[in-house]
Amino acid sequence: MEKRLKIHLTGAVQGVGFRPFVYNLAKKLNLKGYVINDTYGVIIEIQGKEKDINQFLISIHTEKPPLAHIFSQEIEQLPQAKFKDFEIRSSKAVGKKEVFILPDISTCEECLKELNDPKNRRYRYPFINCTNCGPRFTIIEKLPYDRPNTTMKKFKMCLDCESEYNNPEDRRFHAQPNACPVCGPYITLYTSDKKLVSEKQQALKDTVALLKEGKILAIKGIGGFHLVCDAS
Repeated sequence: MEKRLKIHLTGAVQGVGFRPFVYNLAKKLNLKGYVINDTYGVIIEIQGKEKDINQFLISIHTEKPPLAHIFSQEIEQLPQAKFKDFEIRSSKAVGKKEVFILPDISTCEECLKELNDPKNRRYRYPFINCTNCGPRFTIIEKLPYDRPNTTMKKFKMCLDCESEYNNPEDRRFHAQPNACPVCGPYITLYTSDKKLVSEKQQALKDTVALLKEGKILAIKGIGGFHLVCDAS
């Protein structure tokens, strides 16, 4: 016997890979419906065999992404609908905004491996990130947490990044800061009176040279500036 449920989850469930996790779990269990972000958290409508739905309800808590934290869960039983498949729908921005936004997360092990792999297209790219790490709080401008609502909206993704962003099986699926050296932000070096000195890898080389000369530099990181010098 089939049944249909509406599940409303609140907590740290946006910007952590929760929607692709739900999508893949539903496909694995042959369930139909949709998942969507709203201003409170995540809404899931699921329809299928009762045993598969029961397994789904257990798995969203026991197998959820490492950064996800569910604070509350509301379940409503609904009449059956004619869902063709399971899909990830565009976010809703209606209602009071109460969703929990994660702080910025340090670079994960998978991104660190890519960062140090000369064969990877993000080799030494300082703004590397995925759904398991990277900036959150410092880039968001409004809810729900989607790219158009962040400071990353002005960076149009290249074809490779867009492919990752739209692939529910990729760990960068809907990673809002997703970028690479081709399409994303890059480092620049300025003088103290705001004159551009150099960009990208040349800026990094010039920074090293200035430090060796005994200069003091202000390096902008996530959430603020670090003063850097040769301590010897």
